[in-house]
Amino acid sequence: MEPVKTCCFTGHRTNHLPWGKDETQPLCVACKERLAIEVELAYLEGFRRFLCGMAMGWDLLFAEAVLASGKLHPDLRLDAVIPCLDQTRGWPQEQIERYQHILEQIPPSRQILIQPERTRDCMLRRDRYMVNQSQRIIALYDGKSKGGTQYTLSFALKMQLETAIIDPYTAEVT
Repeated sequence: MEPVKTCCFTGHRTNHLPWGKDETQPLCVACKERLAIEVELAYLEGFRRFLCGMAMGWDLLFAEAVLASGKLHPDLRLDAVIPCLDQTRGWPQEQIERYQHILEQIPPSRQILIQPERTRDCMLRRDRYMVNQSQRIIALYDGKSKGGTQYTLSFALKMQLETAIIDPYTAEVT
């Protein structure tokens, strides 16, 4: 039996995006539509397992896109890769509720905890785990910001993953 093809995701947090928290802004809507298309394309190319790091911002939108696609494709699965038990510490209440709503839709057997306690490197360990499990990465990346998204995408490129990079300023894919 052939191993399941796996796709992971990385993307900016809300405060690094041109539209901020306003998901009704036309550019945000265009990026969400592009994200849904990329998930569908991955599915059509045989990807059945999708990994999400469950970070605030585009990770949660990715999880929602995969869950929506799963309604059309029952063999598609979303795994939550959780860096530590208190990942949502310091988040706004509406984002915590969004996170919890997503987790309620993912069976506990597909909620992967990297480590119980928060440490300086637990988020990077989560990112490396996702890349090491995957053959493709979908990224929402502006091409210049430093941080977790840039690190994860760079590591994925080093590991020679297939890539689809959505530009948050144009909604175009490279």
